[in-house]
Amino acid sequence: HASLAVIGQDRTHTAMARTVGLPIAMACKLVLNGKLNDRGVLLPLKPAIYDPVLDELEQSGVVFDERSVNA
Repeated sequence: HASLAVIGQDRTHTAMARTVGLPIAMACKLVLNGKLNDRGVLLPLKPAIYDPVLDELEQSGVVFDERSVNA
C-alpha cells in the first residue's frame, strides 16, 4: 500500500503544483544532464526514471508512505 499526502505552501506553490510540476522538472533535468537517453513520451516504469525522481522528491518534502499489506 502506498500513500501520499502533500500540503501546499501557499496559493502559488499548491500541493497540485508541487506533485505535478516537480516530477516533470526532475525528469527534464535527467534528460538535460544526459542521465536518461530515452526520448519521446515515456511512462515512468523504468527504475532509471523513477528512482532518481523519487529520491529528489523526498529531498523536496514529497514522500510516499509504503507499507506491506497482508490480505
